[in-house]
Amino acid sequence: MLLGKQTHYINRIGWLRAAVMGANDGIVSTASLIIGVAAAGTAQSGILLAGSAGLIAGAMSMAAGEYVSVSSQADSENADLVREMRELDVDPKGELAELSMLYQKRGISAKLAAQVAKELTDHNALEAHARDELGITDLSKARPVQAAVASAATFSLGAALPLTAVIFASLDQLIWITTVATILVLGALGYISAITGGAPVRKAIIRITLWGAAAMAATAIVGWLFNIAMS
Repeated sequence: MLLGKQTHYINRIGWLRAAVMGANDGIVSTASLIIGVAAAGTAQSGILLAGSAGLIAGAMSMAAGEYVSVSSQADSENADLVREMRELDVDPKGELAELSMLYQKRGISAKLAAQVAKELTDHNALEAHARDELGITDLSKARPVQAAVASAATFSLGAALPLTAVIFASLDQLIWITTVATILVLGALGYISAITGGAPVRKAIIRITLWGAAAMAATAIVGWLFNIAMS
């Protein structure tokens, strides 16, 4: 076994979740918007305008949503840490006993659990309680800025792909080209995210493409019905 630092899939969870969600949302929402507007009989310039507006609004919304939600998680974590610091100051013996009991519940003998709790408390009491009592570690700790940037950037990249079809495809072929291109890109995204996160590849591809296809089909039907109603 190598003694050097190992890189595990869980180490990527902080940015991978936001990146995959941003890219998927960018591709699916923008492609669906384009298809829906195109199905309503809109001119190509109007479709491009709608897609561009969707890209900008979506990227900002993703960034704001990720930052606010992850900041809320960070606030809760910080509040728990402040309370734990207060409890360590007021009742250090009680906190030591609590830590020892946690280790006993995990299968460690009472004597060894007390020894481990004492040594970890002497090393860094707050870190020990944060990790073993609250479940807060460096891997799971909320990082609002990282999540916001990753989500907004990948949303923009994902949304730019359907917009390319609007620029280069003819109006009569726009819906089909956008649909096929989006399915292919979603499949590639599913593959990349599965490989990066160590997940089953086939399951990831099927999951992401089916939901994308359903979203595009729904907006195409809405646009088609709107076009019929306005005709």
